[in-house]
Amino acid sequence: MDGSKVPVRHRLEGTPDPAHAWPGGNGVILRGDSWGDPTGRPVILMHGGGQTRHAWKGAGETLGAAGYHAIAFDARGHGDSDWAPDGVYEQDDQVEDLISVAGALSDQPPVLVGASMGGGTSLLAVGEGRLKAAAVVLVDMAPRIAPEGSAKIRAFMNQKPDGFETLDEVAEAIANYQPHRTRPRNLDGLVKNVRLGDDGRFYWHWDPRRMNRVWNMQEYRDRLERAAANLDAPTLLVRGGLSDVLTEEGAQQFLAVCPHAEYVSVSDAAHMVAGDRNDIFAGAVTEFLHRRVPPR
Repeated sequence: MDGSKVPVRHRLEGTPDPAHAWPGGNGVILRGDSWGDPTGRPVILMHGGGQTRHAWKGAGETLGAAGYHAIAFDARGHGDSDWAPDGVYEQDDQVEDLISVAGALSDQPPVLVGASMGGGTSLLAVGEGRLKAAAVVLVDMAPRIAPEGSAKIRAFMNQKPDGFETLDEVAEAIANYQPHRTRPRNLDGLVKNVRLGDDGRFYWHWDPRRMNRVWNMQEYRDRLERAAANLDAPTLLVRGGLSDVLTEEGAQQFLAVCPHAEYVSVSDAAHMVAGDRNDIFAGAVTEFLHRRVPPR
């Protein structure tokens, strides 16, 4: 598929609940889900590049049951949220989206839980003084991410630009990227990760124009490091012990820059920590929040 063209988007699961739609920057509408009492402390869950809000379902349910108001939304250009009209996706656009959603949800400062790309958005929003947060949880994300791991993510997202013929092919691609996970026998859940094109083929559920961005990794890492040094909110870093994106060295470097941060390493999880071991992940986040930021 030519990434310069805007393909037609056919949703496979119907239209999301309009009550779970929030304005982002530049007129983009962001769509998501929520769990728990809307009067509770808001916890905004932000997924990584190439994922959707569905990556947070288990964590959202746990946080909602613990008294928080958990909200997960698809980032612009992902899932059911709008694609950028101009096809341009910069980190500052996502920061503006987060600020807009937080303002629409509550007057209370939110807890920010961000994985990978979503963690970078959280770090910049708070560390650059653009959003006040009650707490920050970074999931396998810190300034010094490993170039090799990041390259694997981009390679995964760039594969099959002409789409997949079957859901079985989609499952095979995911299994090759995540060999530590058991391949599911029931493929129904995969429809949340893909969209159906006019040609009857399955495409990843994100705007392919995102991949046209020219990425200056060093500049981004430097900016993240400056933001990390400015964090003053209660902070938790959760790393996947098997991750090739955030190494133990990278985690320790973050803890040196942000010495008040707490740290949890989930030994048998890779980069997608919540997806690999949601039981440990959600438990660690809930325990941290109950100590530092009560739900009310």
